[in-house]
Amino acid sequence: MTSLIEREARVLMQTYARAPVTFVAGEGSWLVDPDGNRYLDFLTGLAVTSVGHANPAVAAAVAAQMERLVHVSNLYYSEPMVELAEALTNRAGLARVFFCNDGATANEAAIKLARRYGQKNGGPERYRIVSLDDSFHGRTLATLAATGQPAKQATFQPLPPGFVQVPPGDLAAMEDVVDDSVAAVMVETTQGEGGVRPLDPDYLVALRRLCDARGALLIVDDVQAGMGRTGTWFSWQQLGFTPDIATTAKALANGLPIGACMATDEAASAFEPGDHATTFGGGPVVCAAALAVIDEIEGRDLLTNCRERSEQLMAGLADLPGVKAVRGRGLLVAAQLEAEMAGDVARRALTDQRLVVNAVRPDAIRFAPPLSVSAAEVDEALERFSSALA
Repeated sequence: MTSLIEREARVLMQTYARAPVTFVAGEGSWLVDPDGNRYLDFLTGLAVTSVGHANPAVAAAVAAQMERLVHVSNLYYSEPMVELAEALTNRAGLARVFFCNDGATANEAAIKLARRYGQKNGGPERYRIVSLDDSFHGRTLATLAATGQPAKQATFQPLPPGFVQVPPGDLAAMEDVVDDSVAAVMVETTQGEGGVRPLDPDYLVALRRLCDARGALLIVDDVQAGMGRTGTWFSWQQLGFTPDIATTAKALANGLPIGACMATDEAASAFEPGDHATTFGGGPVVCAAALAVIDEIEGRDLLTNCRERSEQLMAGLADLPGVKAVRGRGLLVAAQLEAEMAGDVARRALTDQRLVVNAVRPDAIRFAPPLSVSAAEVDEALERFSSALA
């Protein structure tokens, strides 16, 4: 009989270097393969299933909404969308939301909003976006242009103009480029795909002041770090500043496709009817799922659990032989290894120890377990990872 891997190779575009494992079910922090083997998931689909696989509350909310209304388009009002926008703005401290389908399209919306704001407040030449080296903002052409990773950009040149990157943490370099042509500065407070590298809070506060002084907007890409991943609802809430525009996506609906671009009233006012749109963004089903996620995080006090399990995980990783350093915020963590062998270690963790993690850099392993992960599961993951290192 033809294997699933062979069937995949015949019909899907080969854009992924998949691990040779198939998952057919999940529950909480665990995934199951076709033979019934259980894998401890400390990656959660790249920081997505934050309230656990097959979460009953999310599943029930989705099933109930599916029986009522699946799609109506954004030509009409939809109660789940408005309810979710209210829930997000209340928790983010921002005023308005545009819903889309994922992180890349949330960042596309942020870029368009910033450029529109720049046009209205600084003229047609105020359109440039400044981001950081080693950043990651998406795979569409505009978000790829904002991404500070030349290797990912090289194949798709020429990219859209108007984007420039500077080294993270270098305030002088930022001051040199933020002029009257810059509409916005766009940052991740912790660079996820850049190796899980937290930016210094003082640097981020200084960026806020610089943007204010020079009339540029500050965009925070919280696609990976938002929705409680770093121990607060959104990453900047523990760092002493508030952005003009912020995006989130991955964990918003626990695996269903949704993204959100949030903004202050002032920034959001730059958009007018017809400036931006989406067919599926903010549909009733995904919004119902996201509302259930918010209820789960609050009802189970998962922000507190995130902070406590973060301390446990980071301390445990730091004690392991072969780990040079540990960095991150909340349950977005990287173990920097003493040698560039992260790919081999991640493979051994998966195939030999049934622990799901990934090599985010040649010398760094990323951990992003569910916010609902237990202390016993963290201990189990540390034991399995230690065996993979050995």
